[in-house]
Amino acid sequence: MNIAQNPVARRAFTAMVLLAVAPLATAQTFPIPDKPVKLVVGFPAGGGTDLQARMVAQHLAPILGVPVIVENKPGAGTMLAATEVAKAPADGHTLLYTPASTLSQLPHTLSAVKYDTFKDFTPVAQGALGPLVLVLHKSIPASNVRELVTYAKANPGQLNYVSQGVGTPAHIFGQIFAKQAGIDIVHVPYKGANDVAKDFIAGRVHLQFASSSAAVALAKSGEVRMIAAVAPRRSGLFPDLATMSEQGISGVDIESWIGFVGPAGLPPATTRKLSDGIAQVLAMPKVREDFRAGGVEAKWLSPEDFANAIRNSYQLWASALANIGFKKE
Repeated sequence: MNIAQNPVARRAFTAMVLLAVAPLATAQTFPIPDKPVKLVVGFPAGGGTDLQARMVAQHLAPILGVPVIVENKPGAGTMLAATEVAKAPADGHTLLYTPASTLSQLPHTLSAVKYDTFKDFTPVAQGALGPLVLVLHKSIPASNVRELVTYAKANPGQLNYVSQGVGTPAHIFGQIFAKQAGIDIVHVPYKGANDVAKDFIAGRVHLQFASSSAAVALAKSGEVRMIAAVAPRRSGLFPDLATMSEQGISGVDIESWIGFVGPAGLPPATTRKLSDGIAQVLAMPKVREDFRAGGVEAKWLSPEDFANAIRNSYQLWASALANIGFKKE
């Protein structure tokens, strides 16, 4: 039979061809065919946030039908990464995966921040929850916050607390803790997480408000114990770990999320496609298991709900900083 001369056969053949290429055509529709999605992380490779981003990238690529690559751009407390994404084209192919501090806290504490949380970004999806955790070296005779406060009052100026820089969450929470508890503890800023961990395990560092992933890693050493969670409620990661407010310290119950944002002006359809793809990835049992092992809970929020979470944490940080009279650096 000559298909070209048979209208019925020709239509059937055309339908078969369209069906055969339909999956390929669909896979190439994310917004620009064959253009990779760049997922920017403001931390060095190998850290908790970086590993989470790489897990998401691996599974998101086949959903979108284009490569998803992770770009590490550490520096300036995640500001470099945020600034790069804020200036990127609003086509959906550049995203930032970052902790809450980038958007809700740093704009209040550092004059060097050149982006506007609400004008320069499009919320795409929340990815995880991971409370900061107050960790303490085992040489300090305290197993909870009240015992730590008692020890600190008996030894004024003898305890240090560390952060990865002035104005970072660990620094601010340390200030709030010291003021609320009426204790004298010394702030020691470090440049990198690796140096903090090394000195913590060696006992040169006494306490820190660490990310949940860092806290888990430090606790595994056996030299550091976790004594309180910084969150409005107990975390599913550490259900037996009381919050700071449960132990008598208020003003540090701010949710610590990690999420995805793009440049301002992302088309709603593009934002939704990205967000739905991320939701599929975070629902995968293996991803959820790996996130938990790394010290965070996979927790997706829609663009609308994530926007509300950003605004809420932004306002809570403003209030917390005002209460301690913090001046922008």
